[in-house]
Amino acid sequence: MSKLTVAVLSCLFATSMAFAQAPAAKPAPAVAVATPAASDCEAKAIGKNGKALAGAAKASFMKKCEADAAKGSANAGMDCEAKAVSKNGKPLFGAAKAASIKKCESGKAK
Repeated sequence: MSKLTVAVLSCLFATSMAFAQAPAAKPAPAVAVATPAASDCEAKAIGKNGKALAGAAKASFMKKCEADAAKGSANAGMDCEAKAVSKNGKPLFGAAKAASIKKCESGKAK
């Protein structure tokens, strides 16, 4: 009886190992092709605390950002002002902000 138990357990173990090594194929996500505007909006999706937005807040932000990008940037100064953030994602103030906006606007003029 013990030989039969060992045989059954070893078969179960071998079968479980075979299934553990072959992960199930995941279907491709149904996402539209990423446009440059979408990637820009994705980079801008940062909350007031400097952390990336998630869930409904991110979805709402992305919808508004992509709509604004589709309309075109009528005032380039506002776009540069939105880009005036530090390395950690927090908004710049004072002279650092002014220098960042000036650099951004001079880059767009070229």
